[in-house]
Amino acid sequence: MQTPLDYAEEGGIVTLTMNMPEIRNAISSPEMIDALVEACERLNADLNARVAILTGAGTAFSSGGNVKKMLQSGETRADLPAQTRRNYKLGIQRIPLAFDALEVPIIAAVNGPAIGAGCDLACMCDIRIAADSASFAESFVKLGIIPGDGGAWLLPRAVGFSKACEMAFTGDMVKSADALACGLVSKVVPDGELMAAARTLAERIAANPPHAVRMTKRLIRGGREISLAALLELSAAMQSLAHATKDHKEAVTAFLEKRRPTFTGT
Repeated sequence: MQTPLDYAEEGGIVTLTMNMPEIRNAISSPEMIDALVEACERLNADLNARVAILTGAGTAFSSGGNVKKMLQSGETRADLPAQTRRNYKLGIQRIPLAFDALEVPIIAAVNGPAIGAGCDLACMCDIRIAADSASFAESFVKLGIIPGDGGAWLLPRAVGFSKACEMAFTGDMVKSADALACGLVSKVVPDGELMAAARTLAERIAANPPHAVRMTKRLIRGGREISLAALLELSAAMQSLAHATKDHKEAVTAFLEKRRPTFTGT
């Protein structure tokens, strides 16, 4: 039986592949929502997992919502707005909350169009790299709706306020070169090299002490919302934990001995 999301681990690197190419990896179905949330929880629970890569099977990263089902359920949503609100909170809005709570770094390897909620899903990841054929669109206005999955919070933090407004107000497509120019992605590579590039980047991250990487991620994410004084207090607490790890001692010892360190996650 086909699973909506493949979970494959090798050498501390977990590759998550959205596996519904027949609907261009739409993420609005209960099955895909559950799979993405459960994958985040599984990554948090597995201390052997050091970094994750998220990509899509087929020619699309993710089309976001399933427009055909949107049309089929349109009248119901119009008649029951309170139920629609509840459906969003218990449905697709679980995904950004799960990604925000994810402890390990996650790389979006955008292999094709990332549209609507698919664009926002890429923005939920810590790092985004794109294939030449990738494209992005914050296209909700084209359907007469708004970004109900947190895109209005996510996109400005990825590209800045002005560019986010341009993308959200027009709904226009952004090609990979323009995505690189505005900081939506950090790298663009030929289509056939995307996963190798993502894996190389993941290996560079996985080579570092895993507890230090996880705590660094929490500090960077938390720093967007709290004061400098609060961040410094949190940094001091986390630093005391980092100094107590065996990996810290190994890193310093290896540096002084001019050898490659071996980190065990302890």
